[in-house]
Amino acid sequence: MKLIEQKPNQIVFSTKIEETLANAIRRYLNQIPILAIDELEISKNDSPLYDETIAHRTGLIPLKMDKLEKTPIKLKLSSKKEGIVFSGELKGKAKVAYENIPITSLNKNYELEFTATTKLGKGSEHSKFSPGLMFYRNIIELKIDKDCPKEVIEACTQNILKSENGKIVVDDNIKCDDCEACIEVCHKKGKDSIKLIPTGELMITLESFGQLDVKEIFKKSIDELRKGLKDVSKKISK
Repeated sequence: MKLIEQKPNQIVFSTKIEETLANAIRRYLNQIPILAIDELEISKNDSPLYDETIAHRTGLIPLKMDKLEKTPIKLKLSSKKEGIVFSGELKGKAKVAYENIPITSLNKNYELEFTATTKLGKGSEHSKFSPGLMFYRNIIELKIDKDCPKEVIEACTQNILKSENGKIVVDDNIKCDDCEACIEVCHKKGKDSIKLIPTGELMITLESFGQLDVKEIFKKSIDELRKGLKDVSKKISK
């Protein structure tokens, strides 16, 4: 496993893994228990949005999960200020992952007041319980002939190709994602100057919505996959 890029809520790495296994891990992201707002008791709503819209938008606000809270948590919001009402105005034991998510807006002397109740759920039940997303691409090795047209450099979406001493070379620090833009340029020129050779590796991108650390999501997804396989094994053995 090799790290390619890392950001606060995103990680990109390459590894040798079967696509079927990578896809299973991707699907089991939605089996990780996630805390989200499930019910809203609205006492005042002078905003331009219906109660149902407020409830929907509030439910999609990611909540931090320092520990697994099985007991429902109460969050309250009471706003009388003119302007945008943000997620950071929610007060309670659970903290929001991002404080600047707009919920609605209020005019002068208007109010919004409600009590929210959280619940543990899974992304397979509703998208508000989804911890993030994962996608992957095959990593390809490029074999370039001497007669390769220079137009392929600009066509490359990953900026992998460059010119050195009149030759087209590959930047080994960037992985080819098999978009085939360079192949199309060669075909238009009537040439077959680039060959794409599968390496057996995948470039995996994992993104967190903020509830959990991005690395923790990957580990928890594998744990849930193992649980699922154990359940299948038990049912088969009966």
